[in-house]
Amino acid sequence: MSISESIVGKKLTDEVEISPNCLKIIQLLEKLHNFTNEIPPDEIQARYGNPAYRDWLEKLETGVEGFLEATLPEQFYPAIQELAPYLLDSFGNWTRIDYGTGHEMAFVMFVCCLFKVGVLTEADKPAVGLILFKTYFDLARHIQQIYRMEPAGSMGVWNLDDYQFVSFILGAAQLSKNVRVKPKSIPDPEISDLLKNDYHLFACLDYIHNVKTGPFHEHSNQLWNISGVQLWTKVYTGLIKMYRAEVLCKFPVIQHTLFGSIFSLEKASLKLEIPGESGGHQRPGLNNVPLAGPCPGILPMGMMPAGGMMPMGAMPRGIMPMGRMPGGNMPGGIMPGVNMPGKIIPMGRMPGSEMPPGGLLPGGLPGAITNKIDVKMTTEPSEVTLPGNAPDKTAVDTPISTPAGENDGVTSTTAVLAETSNN
Repeated sequence: MSISESIVGKKLTDEVEISPNCLKIIQLLEKLHNFTNEIPPDEIQARYGNPAYRDWLEKLETGVEGFLEATLPEQFYPAIQELAPYLLDSFGNWTRIDYGTGHEMAFVMFVCCLFKVGVLTEADKPAVGLILFKTYFDLARHIQQIYRMEPAGSMGVWNLDDYQFVSFILGAAQLSKNVRVKPKSIPDPEISDLLKNDYHLFACLDYIHNVKTGPFHEHSNQLWNISGVQLWTKVYTGLIKMYRAEVLCKFPVIQHTLFGSIFSLEKASLKLEIPGESGGHQRPGLNNVPLAGPCPGILPMGMMPAGGMMPMGAMPRGIMPMGRMPGGNMPGGIMPGVNMPGKIIPMGRMPGSEMPPGGLLPGGLPGAITNKIDVKMTTEPSEVTLPGNAPDKTAVDTPISTPAGENDGVTSTTAVLAETSNN
Protein backbone atom coordinates (compact mmCIF):
# COMPACT_ATOMS: atom_id res chain seq x y z
CA MET A 1 0.00 0.00 0.00
CA SER A 2 2.93 2.34 0.68
CA ILE A 3 4.25 1.59 -2.83
CA SER A 4 0.94 2.61 -4.38
CA GLU A 5 0.91 5.82 -2.35
CA SER A 6 4.38 6.69 -3.67
CA ILE A 7 3.15 6.72 -7.29
CA VAL A 8 0.01 8.84 -6.85
CA GLY A 9 -0.29 11.22 -9.78
CA LYS A 10 2.68 9.70 -11.64
CA LYS A 11 2.82 8.03 -15.04
CA LEU A 12 4.73 4.96 -16.11
CA THR A 13 6.69 7.12 -18.54
CA ASP A 14 7.82 9.61 -15.87
CA GLU A 15 11.50 9.79 -15.00
CA VAL A 16 12.26 8.11 -11.66
CA GLU A 17 15.52 7.27 -9.94
CA ILE A 18 16.42 3.57 -10.12
CA SER A 19 18.96 2.14 -7.69
CA PRO A 20 21.50 -0.49 -8.85
CA ASN A 21 19.76 -3.26 -6.84
CA CYS A 22 16.35 -2.40 -8.30
CA LEU A 23 17.83 -2.26 -11.80
CA LYS A 24 19.32 -5.77 -11.44
CA ILE A 25 15.92 -7.19 -10.43
CA ILE A 26 14.34 -5.55 -13.48
CA GLN A 27 17.05 -7.08 -15.66
CA LEU A 28 16.35 -10.49 -14.14
CA LEU A 29 12.70 -10.26 -15.23
CA GLU A 30 13.77 -9.21 -18.71
CA LYS A 31 16.05 -12.27 -18.85
CA LEU A 32 13.10 -14.52 -17.98
CA HIS A 33 11.14 -12.79 -20.74
CA ASN A 34 13.85 -13.74 -23.24
CA PHE A 35 13.54 -17.41 -22.22
CA THR A 36 10.17 -17.49 -24.02
CA ASN A 37 12.01 -16.83 -27.30
CA GLU A 38 14.25 -19.84 -26.63
CA ILE A 39 11.28 -22.07 -25.67
CA PRO A 40 8.47 -21.43 -28.18
CA PRO A 41 5.01 -22.95 -27.60
CA ASP A 42 4.25 -26.39 -28.99
CA GLU A 43 2.02 -26.52 -32.04
CA ILE A 44 -0.98 -28.34 -30.59
CA GLN A 45 -4.72 -27.76 -30.68
CA ALA A 46 -5.65 -26.93 -27.08
CA ARG A 47 -7.71 -24.20 -25.54
CA TYR A 48 -5.55 -24.00 -22.41
CA GLY A 49 -2.22 -25.35 -21.27
CA ASN A 50 0.64 -25.49 -23.75
CA PRO A 51 3.18 -28.08 -22.49
CA ALA A 52 6.10 -25.83 -23.49
CA TYR A 53 5.32 -23.75 -20.39
CA ARG A 54 6.67 -26.58 -18.23
CA ASP A 55 10.01 -26.37 -20.06
CA TRP A 56 10.15 -22.61 -19.45
CA LEU A 57 9.36 -22.98 -15.76
CA GLU A 58 11.79 -25.88 -15.38
CA LYS A 59 14.60 -23.73 -16.77
CA LEU A 60 13.74 -21.06 -14.19
CA GLU A 61 13.58 -23.63 -11.39
CA THR A 62 16.96 -25.18 -12.13
CA GLY A 63 18.74 -21.83 -12.28
CA VAL A 64 16.78 -19.65 -9.84
CA GLU A 65 19.44 -19.66 -7.10
CA GLY A 66 22.16 -18.73 -9.57
CA PHE A 67 19.97 -15.99 -11.01
CA LEU A 68 19.42 -14.51 -7.55
CA GLU A 69 23.11 -14.74 -6.67
CA ALA A 70 23.91 -12.75 -9.78
CA THR A 71 21.25 -10.21 -8.87
CA LEU A 72 21.68 -9.64 -5.12
CA PRO A 73 24.70 -8.33 -3.23
CA GLU A 74 26.72 -11.00 -1.46
CA GLN A 75 25.55 -10.07 2.05
CA PHE A 76 22.00 -11.10 1.08
CA TYR A 77 22.86 -14.61 -0.11
CA PRO A 78 21.49 -16.24 3.10
CA ALA A 79 18.02 -14.92 2.19
CA ILE A 80 18.01 -16.68 -1.21
CA GLN A 81 16.69 -19.87 0.37
CA GLU A 82 13.42 -18.06 1.22
CA LEU A 83 13.35 -15.67 -1.73
CA ALA A 84 13.59 -18.39 -4.40
CA PRO A 85 10.21 -20.12 -3.64
CA TYR A 86 8.35 -16.79 -3.88
CA LEU A 87 9.95 -16.02 -7.24
CA LEU A 88 9.23 -19.52 -8.58
CA ASP A 89 5.57 -19.30 -7.57
CA SER A 90 5.14 -15.88 -9.22
CA PHE A 91 4.60 -17.27 -12.72
CA GLY A 92 1.97 -19.99 -12.40
CA ASN A 93 1.63 -23.67 -11.56
CA TRP A 94 3.70 -26.37 -13.29
CA THR A 95 1.05 -29.10 -13.03
CA ARG A 96 -2.11 -27.21 -13.98
CA ILE A 97 -0.44 -24.65 -16.29
CA ASP A 98 -2.56 -21.87 -14.80
CA TYR A 99 -2.03 -18.41 -13.37
CA GLY A 100 -4.10 -16.33 -10.97
CA THR A 101 -4.12 -13.74 -8.23
CA GLY A 102 -2.36 -16.12 -5.84
CA HIS A 103 0.70 -16.21 -8.11
CA GLU A 104 0.58 -12.44 -8.41
CA MET A 105 0.49 -12.26 -4.61
CA ALA A 106 3.64 -14.45 -4.49
CA PHE A 107 5.54 -11.82 -6.47
CA VAL A 108 4.23 -9.09 -4.15
CA MET A 109 5.60 -11.10 -1.23
CA PHE A 110 8.92 -11.52 -3.08
CA VAL A 111 9.19 -7.72 -3.41
CA CYS A 112 8.20 -7.22 0.23
CA CYS A 113 10.94 -9.64 1.29
CA LEU A 114 13.46 -7.57 -0.67
CA PHE A 115 12.37 -4.52 1.30
CA LYS A 116 12.49 -6.37 4.62
CA VAL A 117 15.99 -7.76 4.19
CA GLY A 118 17.30 -4.42 2.91
CA VAL A 119 17.89 -5.08 -0.79
CA LEU A 120 15.40 -2.32 -1.60
CA THR A 121 14.97 0.86 0.42
CA GLU A 122 12.35 3.55 0.90
CA ALA A 123 13.77 5.54 -1.99
CA ASP A 124 13.11 2.63 -4.37
CA LYS A 125 9.34 2.65 -3.91
CA PRO A 126 8.46 4.88 -6.91
CA ALA A 127 10.75 2.86 -9.22
CA VAL A 128 9.29 -0.41 -7.88
CA GLY A 129 5.70 0.77 -8.37
CA LEU A 130 6.25 2.15 -11.86
CA ILE A 131 9.09 0.19 -13.51
CA LEU A 132 9.56 -3.09 -11.63
CA PHE A 133 5.88 -3.99 -11.46
CA LYS A 134 5.33 -2.93 -15.08
CA THR A 135 8.10 -5.32 -16.15
CA TYR A 136 6.52 -8.14 -14.13
CA PHE A 137 2.99 -7.51 -15.46
CA ASP A 138 4.26 -7.47 -19.05
CA LEU A 139 6.06 -10.78 -18.50
CA ALA A 140 2.99 -12.36 -16.83
CA ARG A 141 0.70 -11.36 -19.71
CA HIS A 142 3.27 -12.57 -22.24
CA ILE A 143 3.47 -16.12 -20.82
CA GLN A 144 -0.31 -16.17 -20.40
CA GLN A 145 -0.75 -15.56 -24.10
CA ILE A 146 1.96 -17.68 -25.71
CA TYR A 147 1.54 -20.68 -23.39
CA ARG A 148 -2.28 -20.38 -23.19
CA MET A 149 -2.35 -20.43 -19.39
CA GLU A 150 -5.69 -21.12 -17.75
CA PRO A 151 -7.11 -18.68 -15.16
CA ALA A 152 -6.55 -20.12 -11.69
CA GLY A 153 -9.68 -20.10 -9.56
CA SER A 154 -11.46 -17.56 -11.76
CA MET A 155 -15.01 -16.61 -10.80
CA GLY A 156 -15.89 -15.65 -14.35
CA VAL A 157 -17.60 -12.32 -14.84
CA TRP A 158 -17.96 -11.88 -11.07
CA ASN A 159 -14.21 -11.55 -10.67
CA LEU A 160 -12.35 -8.30 -11.24
CA ASP A 161 -10.04 -9.98 -13.77
CA ASP A 162 -9.10 -13.55 -14.61
CA TYR A 163 -5.39 -13.05 -13.88
CA GLN A 164 -4.40 -9.74 -12.24
CA PHE A 165 -5.56 -7.62 -9.32
CA VAL A 166 -2.63 -5.63 -7.90
CA SER A 167 -2.18 -3.82 -11.21
CA PHE A 168 -5.67 -2.32 -10.81
CA ILE A 169 -4.79 -1.05 -7.33
CA LEU A 170 -1.55 0.54 -8.53
CA GLY A 171 -3.32 2.03 -11.53
CA ALA A 172 -6.10 3.52 -9.43
CA ALA A 173 -3.46 5.08 -7.17
CA GLN A 174 -1.80 6.68 -10.20
CA LEU A 175 -5.12 8.14 -11.34
CA SER A 176 -6.07 9.53 -7.93
CA LYS A 177 -4.45 12.90 -8.66
CA ASN A 178 -3.88 15.27 -11.59
CA VAL A 179 -5.90 13.40 -14.21
CA ARG A 180 -8.86 14.46 -16.30
CA VAL A 181 -10.04 11.00 -17.32
CA LYS A 182 -12.85 9.61 -15.16
CA PRO A 183 -13.77 6.04 -14.12
CA LYS A 184 -16.60 6.13 -16.66
CA SER A 185 -13.89 5.65 -19.33
CA ILE A 186 -13.15 2.11 -18.13
CA PRO A 187 -15.34 0.35 -20.76
CA ASP A 188 -13.97 2.44 -23.64
CA PRO A 189 -11.36 0.44 -25.61
CA GLU A 190 -10.05 3.54 -27.38
CA ILE A 191 -9.23 5.28 -24.10
CA SER A 192 -7.49 2.12 -22.87
CA ASP A 193 -5.37 1.91 -26.01
CA LEU A 194 -4.45 5.59 -25.66
CA LEU A 195 -3.41 5.40 -21.98
CA LYS A 196 -2.02 1.85 -21.70
CA ASN A 197 1.59 3.08 -21.70
CA ASP A 198 0.98 5.59 -18.90
CA TYR A 199 -1.14 3.74 -16.33
CA HIS A 200 -1.22 0.20 -14.96
CA LEU A 201 -5.01 0.13 -14.91
CA PHE A 202 -5.49 1.00 -18.56
CA ALA A 203 -2.77 -1.48 -19.55
CA CYS A 204 -4.90 -4.18 -17.89
CA LEU A 205 -8.05 -2.90 -19.58
CA ASP A 206 -6.35 -2.89 -22.98
CA TYR A 207 -5.33 -6.52 -22.44
CA ILE A 208 -8.94 -7.41 -21.52
CA HIS A 209 -10.31 -5.68 -24.62
CA ASN A 210 -7.87 -7.67 -26.79
CA VAL A 211 -8.44 -11.16 -25.35
CA LYS A 212 -12.18 -10.98 -24.65
CA THR A 213 -15.06 -10.45 -27.03
CA GLY A 214 -18.66 -9.38 -26.59
CA PRO A 215 -20.26 -6.57 -24.60
CA PHE A 216 -18.01 -5.26 -21.83
CA HIS A 217 -20.73 -5.41 -19.17
CA GLU A 218 -21.13 -9.14 -19.83
CA HIS A 219 -17.52 -10.37 -19.76
CA SER A 220 -16.27 -7.86 -17.11
CA ASN A 221 -19.26 -7.11 -14.92
CA GLN A 222 -17.28 -5.96 -11.86
CA LEU A 223 -15.26 -3.46 -13.89
CA TRP A 224 -18.49 -2.26 -15.46
CA ASN A 225 -19.86 -1.57 -11.98
CA ILE A 226 -16.68 0.23 -10.95
CA SER A 227 -17.05 2.55 -13.93
CA GLY A 228 -20.08 4.05 -12.18
CA VAL A 229 -17.95 5.40 -9.30
CA GLN A 230 -17.37 9.14 -9.51
CA LEU A 231 -13.83 9.47 -8.09
CA TRP A 232 -10.61 7.48 -8.54
CA THR A 233 -9.88 7.84 -4.83
CA LYS A 234 -13.05 5.88 -4.11
CA VAL A 235 -12.02 3.27 -6.66
CA TYR A 236 -8.59 2.99 -5.02
CA THR A 237 -9.86 2.46 -1.47
CA GLY A 238 -12.60 0.12 -2.68
CA LEU A 239 -10.10 -2.07 -4.56
CA ILE A 240 -7.91 -2.39 -1.47
CA LYS A 241 -10.90 -3.58 0.56
CA MET A 242 -11.87 -5.98 -2.21
CA TYR A 243 -8.32 -7.36 -2.42
CA ARG A 244 -8.26 -7.97 1.30
CA ALA A 245 -11.62 -9.77 1.20
CA GLU A 246 -11.33 -11.68 -2.10
CA VAL A 247 -7.62 -12.61 -2.09
CA LEU A 248 -5.93 -12.29 1.30
CA CYS A 249 -8.87 -13.76 3.22
CA LYS A 250 -9.61 -16.63 0.83
CA PHE A 251 -8.42 -20.07 1.95
CA PRO A 252 -7.88 -21.43 -1.61
CA VAL A 253 -5.34 -18.62 -2.09
CA ILE A 254 -3.68 -18.47 1.30
CA GLN A 255 -3.29 -22.26 1.64
CA HIS A 256 -0.41 -22.20 -0.88
CA THR A 257 1.42 -19.30 0.81
CA LEU A 258 4.83 -20.07 2.32
CA PHE A 259 6.04 -18.56 5.58
CA GLY A 260 9.50 -18.52 7.14
CA SER A 261 11.80 -16.19 9.02
CA ILE A 262 11.21 -13.19 6.73
CA PHE A 263 7.45 -13.65 6.47
CA SER A 264 6.33 -15.32 9.68
CA LEU A 265 2.94 -16.37 11.00
CA GLU A 266 3.24 -14.12 14.04
CA LYS A 267 0.43 -11.65 14.52
CA ALA A 268 1.20 -8.16 13.27
CA SER A 269 1.83 -5.60 15.99
CA LEU A 270 0.52 -2.68 13.90
CA LYS A 271 -2.68 -2.51 11.90
CA LEU A 272 -2.52 -0.54 8.67
CA GLU A 273 -5.65 1.49 8.05
CA ILE A 274 -6.99 1.81 4.52
CA PRO A 275 -6.79 5.42 3.26
CA GLY A 276 -10.15 7.09 3.65
CA GLU A 277 -11.34 4.56 6.23
CA SER A 278 -11.65 6.26 9.63
CA GLY A 279 -12.23 4.31 12.80
CA GLY A 280 -11.47 0.96 11.24
CA HIS A 281 -13.79 -1.40 9.52
CA GLN A 282 -17.12 -1.89 11.24
CA ARG A 283 -19.41 -4.71 10.35
CA PRO A 284 -23.06 -3.74 9.91
CA GLY A 285 -24.97 -4.63 13.04
CA LEU A 286 -28.14 -3.81 14.91
CA ASN A 287 -26.78 -0.53 16.22
CA ASN A 288 -25.60 0.95 12.93
CA VAL A 289 -28.26 -0.14 10.44
CA PRO A 290 -30.33 2.94 9.55
CA LEU A 291 -34.08 2.60 9.33
CA ALA A 292 -35.94 3.84 6.27
CA GLY A 293 -38.13 6.07 8.46
CA PRO A 294 -39.65 6.41 11.92
CA CYS A 295 -41.86 3.52 12.96
CA PRO A 296 -43.74 4.65 16.09
CA GLY A 297 -44.33 1.85 18.52
CA ILE A 298 -42.49 -0.79 16.47
CA LEU A 299 -38.97 -1.87 17.40
CA PRO A 300 -36.48 -3.18 14.79
CA MET A 301 -36.16 -6.94 14.69
CA GLY A 302 -33.92 -8.25 17.44
CA MET A 303 -33.77 -5.00 19.46
CA MET A 304 -35.14 -4.66 22.99
CA PRO A 305 -36.73 -1.55 24.54
CA ALA A 306 -34.60 0.79 26.61
CA GLY A 307 -36.15 -0.38 29.87
CA GLY A 308 -35.04 -3.97 29.40
CA MET A 309 -36.78 -7.10 28.20
CA MET A 310 -40.55 -6.92 27.94
CA PRO A 311 -42.52 -9.48 29.95
CA MET A 312 -43.91 -12.44 28.07
CA GLY A 313 -47.26 -11.63 26.50
CA ALA A 314 -46.71 -7.87 26.49
CA MET A 315 -46.97 -6.06 23.20
CA PRO A 316 -45.07 -2.94 22.10
CA ARG A 317 -47.00 0.27 22.42
CA GLY A 318 -49.18 0.95 19.41
CA ILE A 319 -49.63 -2.68 18.34
CA MET A 320 -53.14 -4.07 18.94
CA PRO A 321 -53.40 -7.65 20.24
CA MET A 322 -55.06 -10.18 18.00
CA GLY A 323 -58.80 -10.41 18.62
CA ARG A 324 -59.24 -6.87 19.97
CA MET A 325 -60.95 -4.05 18.18
CA PRO A 326 -60.05 -0.35 18.40
CA GLY A 327 -62.25 1.95 20.43
CA GLY A 328 -61.98 0.43 23.86
CA ASN A 329 -60.07 -1.89 26.12
CA MET A 330 -62.02 -5.01 25.36
CA PRO A 331 -60.99 -8.36 26.77
CA GLY A 332 -59.84 -10.92 24.21
CA GLY A 333 -62.61 -12.82 22.46
CA ILE A 334 -65.44 -10.35 23.29
CA MET A 335 -66.73 -8.19 20.51
CA PRO A 336 -67.58 -4.55 21.21
CA GLY A 337 -71.22 -3.51 20.91
CA VAL A 338 -71.39 -0.01 22.28
CA ASN A 339 -68.17 1.74 21.38
CA MET A 340 -68.45 1.08 17.66
CA PRO A 341 -70.91 2.68 15.19
CA GLY A 342 -73.94 0.38 15.13
CA LYS A 343 -73.52 -3.06 16.65
CA ILE A 344 -71.52 -6.09 15.77
CA ILE A 345 -73.79 -9.12 16.11
CA PRO A 346 -72.26 -12.38 17.39
CA MET A 347 -72.37 -15.31 15.05
CA GLY A 348 -75.71 -17.22 15.21
CA ARG A 349 -77.91 -14.31 16.23
CA MET A 350 -80.26 -12.29 14.08
CA PRO A 351 -80.37 -8.49 14.02
CA GLY A 352 -83.42 -6.60 15.22
CA SER A 353 -83.73 -7.89 18.77
CA GLU A 354 -81.87 -9.51 21.57
CA MET A 355 -81.93 -13.03 20.23
CA PRO A 356 -81.59 -16.05 22.46
CA PRO A 357 -78.70 -18.42 21.85
CA GLY A 358 -78.54 -20.36 18.60
CA GLY A 359 -81.26 -23.01 18.17
CA LEU A 360 -84.06 -21.14 20.02
CA LEU A 361 -86.68 -19.05 18.34
CA PRO A 362 -87.66 -15.77 19.99
CA GLY A 363 -91.16 -15.35 21.34
CA GLY A 364 -91.59 -11.84 20.12
CA LEU A 365 -91.48 -12.61 16.43
CA PRO A 366 -94.82 -12.48 14.51
CA GLY A 367 -96.39 -15.89 14.05
CA ALA A 368 -94.40 -17.61 16.77
CA ILE A 369 -96.10 -20.45 18.68
CA THR A 370 -95.31 -20.15 22.33
CA ASN A 371 -96.60 -23.49 23.73
CA LYS A 372 -95.82 -26.12 21.17
CA ILE A 373 -95.00 -26.51 17.54
CA ASP A 374 -96.70 -29.33 15.63
CA VAL A 375 -95.15 -30.77 12.60
CA LYS A 376 -97.47 -32.88 10.50
CA MET A 377 -95.92 -35.58 8.42
CA THR A 378 -98.13 -37.37 5.89
CA THR A 379 -97.41 -40.64 4.27
CA GLU A 380 -98.94 -40.71 0.83
CA PRO A 381 -100.45 -44.03 -0.40
CA SER A 382 -98.74 -46.19 -2.96
CA GLU A 383 -99.73 -45.67 -6.59
CA VAL A 384 -100.61 -49.40 -7.01
CA THR A 385 -103.75 -50.57 -5.06
CA LEU A 386 -105.53 -53.88 -4.95
CA PRO A 387 -109.25 -54.13 -5.81
CA GLY A 388 -111.49 -53.80 -2.78
CA ASN A 389 -108.83 -52.10 -0.63
CA ALA A 390 -108.80 -48.41 0.11
CA PRO A 391 -105.50 -46.57 0.56
CA ASP A 392 -104.35 -45.98 4.10
CA LYS A 393 -103.37 -42.52 5.29
CA THR A 394 -101.44 -42.04 8.42
CA ALA A 395 -100.91 -38.66 9.99
CA VAL A 396 -98.48 -38.16 12.83
CA ASP A 397 -98.37 -34.96 14.76
CA THR A 398 -95.14 -34.61 16.64
CA PRO A 399 -94.39 -31.54 18.72
CA ILE A 400 -90.81 -30.32 18.95
CA SER A 401 -89.38 -30.39 22.43
CA THR A 402 -87.60 -27.34 23.64
CA PRO A 403 -84.92 -27.25 26.31
CA ALA A 404 -86.17 -26.81 29.80
CA GLY A 405 -85.11 -23.90 31.94
CA GLU A 406 -85.36 -21.27 29.22
CA ASN A 407 -87.44 -18.24 30.23
CA ASP A 408 -88.35 -17.33 26.68
CA GLY A 409 -92.06 -18.23 26.64
CA VAL A 410 -91.71 -21.69 25.07
CA THR A 411 -93.50 -24.53 27.01
CA SER A 412 -91.71 -27.91 27.20
CA THR A 413 -94.33 -30.63 26.30
CA THR A 414 -94.30 -34.03 24.61
CA ALA A 415 -97.40 -35.46 22.83
CA VAL A 416 -97.94 -37.97 20.13
CA LEU A 417 -101.28 -38.14 18.26
CA ALA A 418 -101.97 -40.95 15.85
CA GLU A 419 -105.09 -41.45 13.76
CA THR A 420 -105.69 -44.38 11.51
CA SER A 421 -108.66 -44.80 9.12
CA ASN A 422 -109.48 -48.09 7.49
CA ASN A 423 -112.28 -48.33 4.90
